[in-house]
Amino acid sequence: MSESAKKPLGKVKNAKKWYSKIPNAYVMLFFILIIMSVLTFIVPSGEFQKEMMSNGRMGVVPGSYSVIEKTSEMKVTLWGLFRAIPVGLVEAGSVMMIVFLAGGMFEVFEKTGVIENSIGIAVKKIEEKNVSKSLTITILTLVFGFFGASVGFENLIPFVPLGVMVALGLGFDLMVGASIVVGGVGIGFATSPINPYTVGVSQEIAGLPTFSGMGLRAMFCLTALLVLSHHTVKYSKKITKDPSKSFVKGISTEGLNIDKSKMDSYHLDSRGKLIFAIFSSFIAVVIFGVVKYKWYLTEISALFILYAIIIGIVAKFDSDEIVNTFISGCSKIAGGALIVGFARAISVIMTQGKIADTIINSLASPLSNFPPVLSAILMTLVQGVINFFIPSGSGQAMATMPILIPLSDIIGVNRQTAILAFQIGDGLINMIIPTLGGLLAMLALARVPFDKWFRYIFSLICKLYIVGWVFLGVAVVINWQ
Repeated sequence: MSESAKKPLGKVKNAKKWYSKIPNAYVMLFFILIIMSVLTFIVPSGEFQKEMMSNGRMGVVPGSYSVIEKTSEMKVTLWGLFRAIPVGLVEAGSVMMIVFLAGGMFEVFEKTGVIENSIGIAVKKIEEKNVSKSLTITILTLVFGFFGASVGFENLIPFVPLGVMVALGLGFDLMVGASIVVGGVGIGFATSPINPYTVGVSQEIAGLPTFSGMGLRAMFCLTALLVLSHHTVKYSKKITKDPSKSFVKGISTEGLNIDKSKMDSYHLDSRGKLIFAIFSSFIAVVIFGVVKYKWYLTEISALFILYAIIIGIVAKFDSDEIVNTFISGCSKIAGGALIVGFARAISVIMTQGKIADTIINSLASPLSNFPPVLSAILMTLVQGVINFFIPSGSGQAMATMPILIPLSDIIGVNRQTAILAFQIGDGLINMIIPTLGGLLAMLALARVPFDKWFRYIFSLICKLYIVGWVFLGVAVVINWQ
């Protein structure tokens, strides 16, 4: 008998987790493109009448859908499928541009060391003031949440160990550290009122002023972060009382203990303070520009370039260093930018086949039987499912918003509310999506296995969904614009 035959049957030790077998987002999108192409042969072609709405935007006329004769040009062939991809890339040019340029600017900002030192100083001040552990968790959650909302998600991956070290220094476990950093950054990014990748893209598709409605979104963002801090504090108290209840017991923390000498080294000199002030002014200028001058993605993209140069000069980077760092940041985000164009190809195929309005009409028929609040809630659930297959926020916006925006017009859910529903379904589910590379990278740095993280965070996501639904209800009642 061979050696392999002698081995006992059973679970293979190094068997891959189920989620590691899921195809990446590009493969998923390509399958969707194939399906949409096939549907152009099967689904009847049709269209709605469109008219200028009271708010000055074009919208569909409810009940005006009619079937039209399907011509050969409306049937997307295999060649047409591949042709739709470059067409989608071109049509999504402005969105891809802001994704690339944002990645470049944030890379320059990160290289100055201001983010790391700012977080380090905040931690040091908390220790010096002997702030209670519960309040410390809340403050750090808000700090990381702020950077998540203003800087992004993947850009903050390098700072995960710092938050974990602080949690361990306070006597907690790896999960508390992951909750503070990964949770804070992720939820801040997901609910950010100035997220160019989700809110900015969706509002461009919807024809809304960029970052409009930020007041209610800012309240939702703050509330979500406070719910996260409460969840973390509750868990920290439980494991303090009984360490055996830790989700990550037995996992080595070697090399993640706080180096007090390094903590003392965190500081911002006059140049660092100036760079931080410049970055803060960037946020202020974006908000002022979109409110006062109705800036769109092109103007904000221009700001990314301008501020990358200013920050680089103040940081005393030479011209080559600024350019190379900027290009490095663009390259890191290239996958996320290109997926936007791939997702846009879905819309290209549906438009060519004249099946988009047919799909919208089919979705509107059952949803029109529900009150607007319930319809908005159902949108969050649909987006959550879609997010499993398209974990890119901007890619998902490009794929689904062309359907959901006119759908919202028909069922009586205004467009700002539809975008908030998209934010909830896309952003919150990102925290439990095993196909999201950035999340897995952060968890790896925190030494928290995905399955342990899922057990910890799932109940929080349920709480945040309920909070999001409350905000959706308010949005519908006040007819949020």
